[in-house]
Amino acid sequence: MATPTPLVFAYYVTGHGFGHATRVVEVARHLIDAGHLVHVVTAAPDYVFTSEIQSPNLFLRRVLLDCGAVQSDALTVDRLASLEKYSQTAVIPRESILASEVAWLKSIKADLVVSDVVPIACRAAADAGIRSVCITNFSWDFIYADYVMAAGHHHRSIILQIAEDYSHCEFLIRLPGFCPMPAFRDVVDVPLVVRRLHKSREEVRKELGVGDDVKLLIFNFGGQPAGWTLKEEYLPTGWKCLVAARILQDTAQGNTHTKYKACGARRLRDAIVLGYQLRGISERNANVPDWYVHAPFPLQEHEQSISNEEIPFILCSCRHIPDFEVLHGDLQGLSDTASFLKALGELSAIDFERDNKDQLRERLAAARLFNWEEEIFVARAPGRLDVMGGIADYSGSLVLQMPIKEACHAAVQKNHPSKQKLWKHAQARHHSDSDKQTPILEIVSFGADLSNRGPTFDMDISDFMDGEQPISYEAARNYFSRDTSQRWAAYVAGAILVLMTELGVRFEDSISIVISSAVPEGKGVSSSAAVEVASMSAIAAAHGLKIAPRDIALLCQKVENHIVGAPCGVMDQMASACGENNKLLAMVCQPAEVLGLVDIPSHIKFWGIDSGLRHSVGGSDYGSVRIGTFMGRKMMKSMASNKVKENNSDEMGRNSTELLEAEASLAYLCNLPPHRYEGGYANKLPERITGEEFLTKYASHDDPVTVVNKDLTYAVKAPTAHPVYENSRVKAFKSLLTAAASDEQLSALGELMYQCHYSYSACGLGSVGTDRLVELVQMMRLSGTLYGAKITGGGSGGTVCVMGEKSVRSSEQIREIQQRYKSATGFMPYVFEGSSPGAGKFGYLKIRRRSSPKADLAAASAVLNGVHV
Repeated sequence: MATPTPLVFAYYVTGHGFGHATRVVEVARHLIDAGHLVHVVTAAPDYVFTSEIQSPNLFLRRVLLDCGAVQSDALTVDRLASLEKYSQTAVIPRESILASEVAWLKSIKADLVVSDVVPIACRAAADAGIRSVCITNFSWDFIYADYVMAAGHHHRSIILQIAEDYSHCEFLIRLPGFCPMPAFRDVVDVPLVVRRLHKSREEVRKELGVGDDVKLLIFNFGGQPAGWTLKEEYLPTGWKCLVAARILQDTAQGNTHTKYKACGARRLRDAIVLGYQLRGISERNANVPDWYVHAPFPLQEHEQSISNEEIPFILCSCRHIPDFEVLHGDLQGLSDTASFLKALGELSAIDFERDNKDQLRERLAAARLFNWEEEIFVARAPGRLDVMGGIADYSGSLVLQMPIKEACHAAVQKNHPSKQKLWKHAQARHHSDSDKQTPILEIVSFGADLSNRGPTFDMDISDFMDGEQPISYEAARNYFSRDTSQRWAAYVAGAILVLMTELGVRFEDSISIVISSAVPEGKGVSSSAAVEVASMSAIAAAHGLKIAPRDIALLCQKVENHIVGAPCGVMDQMASACGENNKLLAMVCQPAEVLGLVDIPSHIKFWGIDSGLRHSVGGSDYGSVRIGTFMGRKMMKSMASNKVKENNSDEMGRNSTELLEAEASLAYLCNLPPHRYEGGYANKLPERITGEEFLTKYASHDDPVTVVNKDLTYAVKAPTAHPVYENSRVKAFKSLLTAAASDEQLSALGELMYQCHYSYSACGLGSVGTDRLVELVQMMRLSGTLYGAKITGGGSGGTVCVMGEKSVRSSEQIREIQQRYKSATGFMPYVFEGSSPGAGKFGYLKIRRRSSPKADLAAASAVLNGVHV
């Protein structure tokens, strides 16, 4: 049972009676026997643990983080008092609890958090970047749901907060006699976990004074509002009534005992049961939160059952993946990465003769793609939430961006052309040149059926060459535009051409790539940047290229600007590459100067709410506004230059001349202060101008990634004013984040967001859906804790960023906005909540399939045979 490296477990025990503590003793004892360290967080007396475990590897920490049920006697619960006590114990001091628990978990360097079944422990683990599991047969959201029905709906937020906390748990080790628990994303069923026997059957009966011929019923339902009158005559004659660890180890080591996070049928069943209970609280049905319905791999339901003696091993599996050996890198507690590796492991095990009919085309293609015994390189890049800055990025503005929890994974393998596995059509294409070993690029994109695109793409890498030099970006853009179902491949394959062109890299080996992204497309959260950054990072890692995250972002911008043909700024790629978990990336886009990371204050939280209207930086509105912005800059530079020429320097004064000369050579529009814009240019810019009129007078708008159409009319004044004022707003927003927490601080931050939103609309980048969401946030402000909202990214639909207090009340209001928006539009918006590290912080994984599944099975059996629980 011993493992090479001792693991550190943080084991949280509920304050509801000693029963939970006694079963924790048994699991902890086996973990310690295996050589691990166990820190128990409990309110139970020390003797409950020390009487069973005498070891220096047991650490006890007396802290009460929940309270269970308040009982007036062994069978009666005071429901209102229970809710009020929980509020006092875990809700009111929530922020301080989370701060202290995160700091403590980091201080002990915990490998895994185990909860039985303290809700806030799961959230603390997530905030600390540590995986967590729960062990229980009930959850407090289910128990308290019944209490709320009796005590009043104003306590409903407690249930939703508890469920949200549990949702951060990776999976549930479920004990017999369980109730519906929809917050948990996956389940491993185990037998009862009880203390070991210290006395024989005969000794126990002797102490109780019960003869061998008497049948015993042990009745232990303390805390349940039964209202029963118990009488001995109710029992049959001859009966007497008495009122009375392998899963853990594997999980801490990185092995996964659950199939996928979907478990749709079970979770829907449980949600219906819990929702039915909550329905009695108010006149409308209970919501199913986004954390419940979202799953990164929506495959078939799979619930595992496992033996009791395996519990300690599963908790120890966070360091290793069952199908792969991790040669480099760290999963960093990211469950989506673990799921992606698990999915790769499933692909490697596909039996083509048996499973062919049951697999999606993309899965079969991916399964045939890799040489599974060779090294595979994995990179991860998140999407981003545009908090402030948005379209002002291409004008050189300061921007504040938060990487979201949804991310793209890219797995890359290079092989000598002679070893490359080719799909049938690729084989046919090269059949006539069987002696010629040509490097091939093959790509599989998961989720293609959801985006109406082809799931696979392949090409000869030599197609990127024109003689001895790479082809032009324009030629590549035309190459990928030939087939609309294959255009997506430009985001991935474009990285290869950019590396060839910008860094002089030449690719002699074939390249296989699998892309799997959980960043939704068309919602304004940089799904394209996530794909580009993940692909570029994985390709670079596979070829030994050491490229800094900032440079990765700049290279990826070239992919999107020149090969895909979307005129975006660098903000999206920088956030995906350089961002960090729960921080805002502060960057001046001139072109990509990172000022640093801004901590999000503990009392503030950001959400993203999808309007359901598809956004695209390649759309005409975005491009037209960008062109109008660059036209305005060119006009103002011309005005400044003319003033310098027309006026006598003696009359103007030296300082005025220097200002005008600087403005005549203005590289970035955001370097012009608002007062200079208002004083010298605002009243002189036209509202609109035709492309033909502009080109006749100014020749060019000096933007290398857009083209002026002489037949179109472009707005100029509003697109030019927006970045000038947005840069000023973002600077103020950044400063306000460091101010003392107050209602005035939150209101000022919110006002800046609203100003940004309506400036987008003035540019022509608003939409009915995003305006409606912003209005709903404003309506909530009258009696709530949401303070600001704005459209994000390129506008014209997509996602709205919302800012408010980090509280249960705010989460309730977000859910209410979802419901109101659905009632008005018929669309239930997706909510982006949470953060994750950028690609640079994640680095890369180098993995290799374990040599022999049969050998793994034999080794596992040998370990199991030596374990006795």
